Amino acid sequence: MADVRVLINGYGTVGKRVADAVDAQKDMEVYGVVKTSPDYLARLAVEEFGYALYVPEDRVERFEEAGIEVEGTVEDVVLNAEEHGLDVVVDCTPEGVGARNKERLYDESPVKAIFQGGEEADVADVSFVAQCNYEEALGAEYVRCVSCNTTALCRTLGALKEAFELGRVYVTVVRRAADPAQVGKGPINAIVPNPVTVPSHHGPDVKTVLPDLDITTAAVKVPTTLMHMHVVRVELEEEVSAEDAVEALRDARRVWVVPHEMGLGSTAELIEMARDLGRPRYDLYEIVVWEESVNVEDGVLYYMQAVHQEADIVPENVDAIRAVMELEEDPEASMDATDRSLGIRSAPPV
Repeated sequence: MADVRVLINGYGTVGKRVADAVDAQKDMEVYGVVKTSPDYLARLAVEEFGYALYVPEDRVERFEEAGIEVEGTVEDVVLNAEEHGLDVVVDCTPEGVGARNKERLYDESPVKAIFQGGEEADVADVSFVAQCNYEEALGAEYVRCVSCNTTALCRTLGALKEAFELGRVYVTVVRRAADPAQVGKGPINAIVPNPVTVPSHHGPDVKTVLPDLDITTAAVKVPTTLMHMHVVRVELEEEVSAEDAVEALRDARRVWVVPHEMGLGSTAELIEMARDLGRPRYDLYEIVVWEESVNVEDGVLYYMQAVHQEADIVPENVDAIRAVMELEEDPEASMDATDRSLGIRSAPPV
């Protein structure tokens, strides 16, 4: 029997990916998934993937009317976690819902809980990126896996910070407008400051993981659905060449340095590569840095990176489960296991 039983509360863009990632691990299993609407995803979870489905108490009748089999209620399984043998909940519900779930469910239960980056940092004991602060999450009651953008910045800037002495960091975040299935969102024909204030929330969020990093961010939202892009400017406190920076980024976990000349000059082409690799849902768990963008001028390092917003946080959730349940004390061993199971590569296939 698996060591840890995991309930995924919220089976949407992130939750379905986390469920499949947990299912791929040898030391944990999916206890079940939680849905609030009897849509096609709920039906697939039960009939295609074989997950036990749990729903809120006030939604049971709706699922029964839709002919979708329900195993039980989320309230019962969480509040009676010991009786059900449930160990940890990964909360993948929409922004703000996780905090409410904590107050009404998790605080009243012996389960551990892992939240997503849409929640405020104070929802958890630790804001988490595996390669940066895995040890801080060992045995924690609550952990927050930070957002896709924060995860990406922590991976690359964390690696550079390990290798070199960094000064101030400035980042422009170019955000996708919506995930591919979110047909009701925009903009359609505009570039929108998001937010209009500078700094944006991304810099302070990075500091919840890398508190000593001096970082300022600004963000804009553009009419695309595939990926985010970051334009990064790093003041250096020591002499560093572009080649040194490329080497540090190549050595970083879950980061690819790719050459533009190989036909990977845009986010669309990166996604096409993921499709060609046979990645489930064309997921790119790795952060992609364009090699030609890495440059040093007058003591300032520049680079550009792409972030698949639907996927890069998925391995962090798996590692967070290992940390809170103390399945593995060594971060490298945890990430090795996660990466093997998900097919995460140390270098791009180019």
